[in-house]
Amino acid sequence: MVDESGLRAEAERRLRALAGDQAVLRDDQWSAIRALVVDRRRALVVQRTGWGKSAVYFIATALLRARGAGPTVIVSPLLALMRNQISAAERAGVHAATINSANADEWDTVHAEVERGEIDVLLVSPERLNNPDFRDQILPKLAAGAGLVVVDEAHCISDWGHDFRPDYRRLRTLLADLPPGVPVLATTATANARVTRDIAEQLTPVPGDLADHATSVSGDLAGRLAPEPQDAAERVASTGPHDAPPPGRSGERSGANGTPAGDTLVLRGPLERDSLHLGVVRLGTAEQRLAWLAETLRELPGSGIIYTLTVAATQEIAAYLRDQGHVVAAYSGQTDPAERLAAEQALLANRLKALVATSALGMGFDKPDLGFVIHVGAPASPVAYYQQVGRAGRGVERAEVILLPGPEDRDIWAYFASLAFPPEQVVRTTLDTLADQGTMSTAGLEPRVDLSRNRLEMMLKVLDVDGAVRRVKGGWQATGLPWEYDTDRYARVAAERAAEQRAMLGYISTTECREQYLRHHLDDDTAHPCGRCDNCTGVHRPVEIASAAVRQARERLHRPGVDVEPRRQWPTGLKELGLSGRIRPEVAAEPGRALGRLTDIGWGNVLRRLLAEGAPDGPVPDEAFDAVVAVLSAWQWAERPVSVVTMPSVTRPVLVSTLGERVAAIGRLRHLGSLTYQHGPAGRQHNSAQRVRALRATLAPPDADVSGGPVLLVDDRIDTGWTMTIAAVLLRQAGAPAVLPLALATTT
Repeated sequence: MVDESGLRAEAERRLRALAGDQAVLRDDQWSAIRALVVDRRRALVVQRTGWGKSAVYFIATALLRARGAGPTVIVSPLLALMRNQISAAERAGVHAATINSANADEWDTVHAEVERGEIDVLLVSPERLNNPDFRDQILPKLAAGAGLVVVDEAHCISDWGHDFRPDYRRLRTLLADLPPGVPVLATTATANARVTRDIAEQLTPVPGDLADHATSVSGDLAGRLAPEPQDAAERVASTGPHDAPPPGRSGERSGANGTPAGDTLVLRGPLERDSLHLGVVRLGTAEQRLAWLAETLRELPGSGIIYTLTVAATQEIAAYLRDQGHVVAAYSGQTDPAERLAAEQALLANRLKALVATSALGMGFDKPDLGFVIHVGAPASPVAYYQQVGRAGRGVERAEVILLPGPEDRDIWAYFASLAFPPEQVVRTTLDTLADQGTMSTAGLEPRVDLSRNRLEMMLKVLDVDGAVRRVKGGWQATGLPWEYDTDRYARVAAERAAEQRAMLGYISTTECREQYLRHHLDDDTAHPCGRCDNCTGVHRPVEIASAAVRQARERLHRPGVDVEPRRQWPTGLKELGLSGRIRPEVAAEPGRALGRLTDIGWGNVLRRLLAEGAPDGPVPDEAFDAVVAVLSAWQWAERPVSVVTMPSVTRPVLVSTLGERVAAIGRLRHLGSLTYQHGPAGRQHNSAQRVRALRATLAPPDADVSGGPVLLVDDRIDTGWTMTIAAVLLRQAGAPAVLPLALATTT
């Protein structure tokens, strides 16, 4: 018989060590701990950010370890979150370690410590679950000896969750293989009723049901392939986001419709954050938003996070704010890991006013005294937005939450949405190729499957989770198991993502309580007017900005010129064309320039309109041409070009040709005409190998002497860079001593 009063007293002591002498266990915290330690059950905790979900699994770990249980395995999605969790674990009196992509040199040591019983908590990234060595050698031992399994940020499990990750789906197999009596805890702060039910159902899988579950996996990968987006929207089925009653609260065992869900205890609480003061500031232009941000930042309390939708925006905004005297840093998935860690530590120590970040700084970043969260650009979902603003105000009485939406937000959402699960024929081609060829690497598949490397990799992960392929040493294998392309489900996911985007636009325009609006979209039926947001109080932030400040922001945003690095390496799979390894210097392009990035919030807005699909073709606008001249004037080339060659364009021949002609005229360069397509245009290919193959077969140099000096090679945009690469090879082979790429826009 368990002495529950003594157990709770021990849990209270552990909590005070973790959170301070005044801390007291919440009733639902104890309910979860009791379910895990006493009943050895499976539990799902859906509670707001800052509620104390991590305290549940660290205290449960300490209690279970004291009673002889094996180590706790925590699946955690982000390095920043792992670092915070390790620190919190030490405060709770448990020794934690991690296995992730950033500490490969420590894996052997960590494995040995696990074997010796020296580690209480092992944090694992979801991607590790499908590493062949880890999956086949380490994971079975962990599953057999685990005392507790924790799935943190469990909305990632659900293909209806706003941050779906195919690697998380692999947890279904892990849970099915656990010995009887091993408790499981899933936690999240951002799950509506449908996501909650889906997670609860997945916490009680039936062994061997993975193949039967194949068609339930969503193919919507936008949030995983975008420039971080962050990046993703809440997915809700076609019956709508509020068609079913919410799951049980305060210990009620509930499932899909308020009925028992196997042995899963669902603890779902109200999501109110009484420190958050939400507001929206609508300004017409990017320079107005930037100038307003720089001025407002001087008045905001403490330090905080400025979220953006793209990597390019983090760099632009951080650079401008530094020009204005603010101590800020840019942070994204493309930031060097050591720099990311240094930036996190600087923010935690209040040495920065703000991190300008994508959603790479998101789930679980633990700084209780964050004074503000500002979004320059709206996330595509109210649920994703509430998850991000939940970083603020956890340990302070008041935190400012401000959204600065822009007209470009919808363009960025549309770009993310374009990266959805591939068409069925592409998937079938992949499966047939693997069936015919046996084990193949992702790179080896590229010449045969018309997808970019990232999309191909993500599609393979989904097929792996579905059971249609399996990752092995050396690449991927087809399993031969039946697989169905769930067209209806993918369509529902896309439709509901569009509905979530409309809901986000509704948040921007609503005159009702903003917090209640967001909580409504999380199916929190306890939501009521907060009395704190700009709509509840009637106090809206002023939008007047000094004209000098707007002018400075415009000058910074419209500072023309982006470096374009040439391709250095041929894609794999093209040896029969004589293309492999490094691109020889004697045929390579020089570093190039573009006016701006399509993802910029400055020139990007102009370029997106100019180059949008369906936009009319016409002469290069004076505004863009004058900026190109500024780019050319600032270009520190080794030798000045003597001629101009343009790329052939199917969609914008007038734009490209007039750009080349005007550049030649103003620079007093010879205009040598355009390259041509021998057998019609190369068409649209998505991956490098197929793109190069098509260009080699169709592109031809101009009928002109290009040997007189460096050639300026002009196009409207640079996407993969392979068009410029092949064109440069042709021009160099025709006698050009150097080729300098120039484009209006780049997507990189």
